Amino acid sequence: MPTPEPSSSARTPPSAAARYAVVFVLGLVVGVFALVVVLRALESRRDWQDHYPGALMRLYQAHMAGLQTAIDTGRCPSADSTAHLRALRLLSDDLEPAFPELRDHRGFSAHADAARRALDTALATPPSDCAELRVAVDAVGETCSGCHRDLR
Repeated sequence: MPTPEPSSSARTPPSAAARYAVVFVLGLVVGVFALVVVLRALESRRDWQDHYPGALMRLYQAHMAGLQTAIDTGRCPSADSTAHLRALRLLSDDLEPAFPELRDHRGFSAHADAARRALDTALATPPSDCAELRVAVDAVGETCSGCHRDLR
């Protein structure tokens, strides 16, 4: 009796290398998932005090960007610019509480006071056009730059 010949459609078993590759990729996926879970758990342990300094600086940047956009577009209505300047002034009162480790640092306090003075000056006589707003924004921006230059 003749031996049956294997059909050409018979499948060859997968090689060991293919199995190792599948296990390796699966391990990578599980590892990335575990890393994301751990990082989220660590992030969730942070409270508002950990996010406060960054949030304050982001708000400061947003209001300064709003003023800069008004200047760049040539539309500087006094009401809009005054609203941004008031918000910046209120945020300036939170500089020391947001950075408690710098509260007693004389340079930090001096820069914070200079920012408040620049904003008080701008609010005492609100800018009526883009040129006046540019002067106010430059004065406030200089206090920000000085603080970042000295304390970073």
